[in-house]
This record gives sequence, C-alpha cells and structure tokens, in this order.
Amino acid sequence: MLKKVKLSFAPGLEVEFTDREKGIKQIFEWAERGTWKPVVVFGPEGCGKTSLLLQAVEILREQGYSVIYFNPLRRGFEAEVSIESIRQRILERLRQVSTEHEFVKLIWLVIDVALEILKHGKKRLAIIVDDAFQFMGVKEAAALIKGLLELTEHPEEEYEKIVAIAATSEGLSRAEIGRHRWAEIRAMWNMSREGFEELYKELRKRVSNNMPSFDDVWRLIGGNPSIFSQLYQAKWNADTVIHALIEDKGITSSFINKWRD
Repeated sequence: MLKKVKLSFAPGLEVEFTDREKGIKQIFEWAERGTWKPVVVFGPEGCGKTSLLLQAVEILREQGYSVIYFNPLRRGFEAEVSIESIRQRILERLRQVSTEHEFVKLIWLVIDVALEILKHGKKRLAIIVDDAFQFMGVKEAAALIKGLLELTEHPEEEYEKIVAIAATSEGLSRAEIGRHRWAEIRAMWNMSREGFEELYKELRKRVSNNMPSFDDVWRLIGGNPSIFSQLYQAKWNADTVIHALIEDKGITSSFINKWRD
C-alpha cells in the first residue's frame, strides 16, 4: 500500500498526494533496477513536479535507499544519513547561506555527500534535485548532470543501485543536456482530468460551498495544481489570478504588441 505524503496546498491547508499513477509506477521501476543515466524531468510551472518528487522520496526510503533531496526554491537540503560527520558538514554549510543564489551553490555538495555515503558502505542511494536549473547557467546545469552520470558509471565505491532524478521547468538546458546524451529526458504535464477531479473532491470536503463546479475549475485551469491553489486563495476569483499572473510574468501591453504576430 502506497504511503501518500502530505503536501501544502495553501497556508494552513494540506492535501494528500493525488494521481500520477504512471509516474508512481515509473519510480517503483527505477527503485527496482536503478537509473543507468540521470533522469531529467521537464514540465511547466506548477504541474506537480515537486509533489511527485516528494512522493518519490518516500517511496525510495521505503525501498531501502539513502536519499539526498535538494530544492533551492524551498531552501531544502535533506540527506538520509546516520553518519554524524556528514550531517555536521551539511549543517555547517547551511549555516553559511543567506540567499537563494548562495543556496544553489550547495548543489555541488550533493555529489560530495553522495560519495561520502557510498564510502560508508551504503549500497542503495537516491539523489533528487528539484528546480535547481533556473538558478544555474546552461553549462553549469549540464555539468551537474554529467557529474551525476559519472557517479553512476564510474563510481569510486561499489554500490548496488543508484537512482538520480532532476526536475525543472527551465527549458534552455534541455538542448545542451540532450545534445550530450548524458541523461534520460522525460516530459511531465498537468494532472489528468480523473486525477485532478480526485484532488477537487478532496478539497470540496473541506471548504465552503461557494466552490465552483468541477467543470468550471477544469475549464479555467486544465489540471494545474499550482493555479488551483492560487484560485482557492483568491476565493475563486479568476480575474484576480489572471492579473497576478500578468504582473508576475511581465505581460505588459508593450510586450503583447511586440509579440502579437
């Protein structure tokens, strides 16, 4: 039975992981055999990549993996290790960080920690890197994937299985990484209608009756859970969400006129 992680949907409101049957099946397959190359998952903002990776962390832990999880947007660096020297090293580096751009530099610590874990005899290792590419240059992102590939193909220590997954909505790195064939590139999209309806029904049980119908929500959002959260926080006012997106993305009148054709 899959133990579903709790995810923050909005301030003060958590929901269980929902849908993604195909993605979950794929993670179990990777856990069974490891990944021969790092897997790079590309998908649009808010489609649920982070939610899937957090569920992947839980699955891989249950399958006996030591897990390293890195997410600069959430300022998250977790390493599933009982080795005190490694734990202290991570804590010391974290104490030195004050901004997101400084935090992203810790990405190279991921590979160092992975090597240390293998040296201490851990045979199953999972490395999950979430939304780091947008803080990195194209060449630097490609170098990171090459480093993960080297860890898998030419390890300094023997291991049983390694699972390496990186996910991002940043698209410029895709051509560079794909050109070298250093990774297995996978696409991810918004939730399916059935899965999104499951999330809608869970939320419907817990919020007021002024919630729009599922058909209306699906028409507006098309299965993007992040926009669903924004719509909920805007008290179902679609105009508020649209204007926030326009402002956030800088879609000004001059921008529209320039690219109208």
